[in-house]
Amino acid sequence: MTMPAAVRPCFMLGVAVILAVASSPVGAAPPRPPNIVFILADDLGWTDLGCAGSRYYETPQIDRLAAEGTRFTNHHHCQNCTPTRAALMSGQYGARTGVYTVGGIDRFDWSMRPLRPVQNVVDLPLDRDTVADVLRRAGYATGMFGKWHLGQKAAHHPRRRGFDEAIVSMGRHFDFVTDPPVDHPRGQYLADFLTDRAVEFIGRHKDRPFFLYLPHFGVHSPHDAKPQLVARFKDKPSEGGHHDPTYAAMIASIDVSVGRVVRALDEAGLTERTIVIFSSDNGGVGGYEREGLRDRGRKDVTDNAPLRSGKGSLYEGGIRVPLIVRWPGVTRPGTTCDEPSIHVDILPTCVEVAGATAPRQALDGVSLVPLFRDHEARLDRDAIFAHFPGYLGIGVDRWRTTPVSVIQSGDWKLMEWLEDGRLELFNLRDDIGETTNRAAEMPAKAAELHARLVGWRTQVSAPMPRPNTPVTRDRPGPAGKGRGAKRGSGTTAPRG
Repeated sequence: MTMPAAVRPCFMLGVAVILAVASSPVGAAPPRPPNIVFILADDLGWTDLGCAGSRYYETPQIDRLAAEGTRFTNHHHCQNCTPTRAALMSGQYGARTGVYTVGGIDRFDWSMRPLRPVQNVVDLPLDRDTVADVLRRAGYATGMFGKWHLGQKAAHHPRRRGFDEAIVSMGRHFDFVTDPPVDHPRGQYLADFLTDRAVEFIGRHKDRPFFLYLPHFGVHSPHDAKPQLVARFKDKPSEGGHHDPTYAAMIASIDVSVGRVVRALDEAGLTERTIVIFSSDNGGVGGYEREGLRDRGRKDVTDNAPLRSGKGSLYEGGIRVPLIVRWPGVTRPGTTCDEPSIHVDILPTCVEVAGATAPRQALDGVSLVPLFRDHEARLDRDAIFAHFPGYLGIGVDRWRTTPVSVIQSGDWKLMEWLEDGRLELFNLRDDIGETTNRAAEMPAKAAELHARLVGWRTQVSAPMPRPNTPVTRDRPGPAGKGRGAKRGSGTTAPRG
């Protein structure tokens, strides 16, 4: 029987559809989500990389990562270690977690100041999900090796906070100890040990999605490095405030670590299915001399110029940090992004990348995936914020910061100093060094941003420091009378 010509095309189309359906696997699994590798340096400044302009420090592996992905030039974390880690893990500002700084409020002597700091929470609250909790529920293997700094009790160990595997170590670069105890060669450098664990983790989990968190203790003090690397920089001329061969050697060890992790991904055939994120927890330990905070003849370890100040400050030198993202097929190689972003964005970003379910707590950030796909895109939000209701000292009765709240909206940044209500307004595009306070010449802009800042504090129930009755010392220094006598008022190095 001959098929009519008018019917033949429909018949052939039907056959094609049947064959296509028959050849498709029944119950095919959804595509595997990408692995996520997050490498976090400690105290590495915004300009402490070759790709960020340093001509003294040598970071070829990190520079290569930037050349293969996107470098974010307007990314912010907190002014010191612990609050950044709490925000990264929880997706919440410190005003929600209560984690504002390192240690208790008695770490520095505020007895002569007009405000009493808000009590600081030193352990990330147990009722908050971490990014590791979220990703593990989404089927990811989760591993963490390095500095945790969010609680030392057993209940707060990362193994109890969403990580399948976790080895914690900080405080020393040589002769270090780990929790749980792990044998390692005598004299091994901590950055190398942590990288060994990270590389092993990649090899063991290459057949399933994984989240690897590698928070290095480097380049935090004590500044100590491998002698052969120090020798490389010993006779190198300083450039732009970058001058310390030991610090340069520590950066070099972090760079080697990044290269080893990237190579492990290459060798496992995972490069195309892995997003690699590199950042630092706060600004570099430098910029103090320009602020008149040089302490007992000590030179700054590094220089964050053109940014103002350094670690412990909420000027840009203390909170603007490197952020580099490589996601093959998504990020465009060799690009930069100047859209403001902040620590609380990392968890929502991981949720979108993994196709995971958001955690139970409110999230303060937004996903950065639109910026990964288009480095010229804009995020759907008005501003980013910071709130620090305490004091961070340097020396005796000198301060890297006093209580302050911050809003950044586009190019504009407003700082409200809580001791006296003084406002500082900067246009960061025109004045990235925050040299010119424009609050007086632009009162309407200052008032607008201040109203939004106050509204945000109300929205998140940000606690405020209370009035304090300042005391007078009989004599200066740690031995003086008054409440601050036992508060480490002789602290000289900005350790946290």
